[in-house]
Amino acid sequence: MRITEEVQTALLEGRGVVGLESTIFSNLGLPSPANEEALNRSVAAVRSSGSVPAVTAIIDGVPRMGLDPSEHHRILGEARKTSERELGLAIGQGWAVGATTVSASVALCAAAKVLIFATGGIGGVHRGSELTGDISADLGAIAHHPILTVCAGAKSFLDLPKTLELLETLGAPVIGYQTDEFPMFYSASSGIPLGARVDTAEEMVRVLNARRALNGGGTVLAVPVPINQQIPSGEMMAATEQALADADNAGLAGPEITPFVLARLSAVTDGRTIPTNLALAENNARVAGEVAMVLAASE
Repeated sequence: MRITEEVQTALLEGRGVVGLESTIFSNLGLPSPANEEALNRSVAAVRSSGSVPAVTAIIDGVPRMGLDPSEHHRILGEARKTSERELGLAIGQGWAVGATTVSASVALCAAAKVLIFATGGIGGVHRGSELTGDISADLGAIAHHPILTVCAGAKSFLDLPKTLELLETLGAPVIGYQTDEFPMFYSASSGIPLGARVDTAEEMVRVLNARRALNGGGTVLAVPVPINQQIPSGEMMAATEQALADADNAGLAGPEITPFVLARLSAVTDGRTIPTNLALAENNARVAGEVAMVLAASE
């Protein structure tokens, strides 16, 4: 793995470091130029807290923890989706650009001992999974690796109750940040209660350090999108049902569904999902940076 000098120095000096996935910044995530804006805003949000951002990716077959600004253009264009399952392939076959998903990102963070990771939203259990078996690899990776994943919950087209149930089964606590409900990505609330919450970065670090002392696995910190940037849950659910019906009518299945549904949600909401996505990605990065700073001070 190649770790940038800035990230290496921060780790050696005991400063806060936040891992960032690269899928959202690639052609697989947000459309251009929104993907570049998401990258710039997320990086700036981490830095505003005093922490150092470390974008994860595979570049020319080399796993990376942090990218130099001159390399940002590499992940803004064409990339191959890289989950934890594909890491060996991406490295062994020398992929030019592998955009790391949540599962790959937490694996790379664990290898580099970067304990805080920020993303937009996690994958989860898909609707109808009892027939298709379609469950995101994110969940197993989140539970297995001892990393704090800071996210805005999961997207509305997933089966949110089953997603939370599986995380519980896997032993990964889901903690609301200044909320008692599981966020629904574009919406601050899903109506699904959580069993735990924290209200400050300091409180989250005390929980995280207790888990580490007991050799626990990963933890999810669920951060609601800022209220003034959210799309109300009722509107979002209606848009989701329409998008899923359109996907079904188109005969889509498996990995084809997610990009189609995301595009349809953007269309149905007159493009409002994109600025909301930017806002939540930036907010998650900021919160992750604050937690990373407190964690570094506690070491």
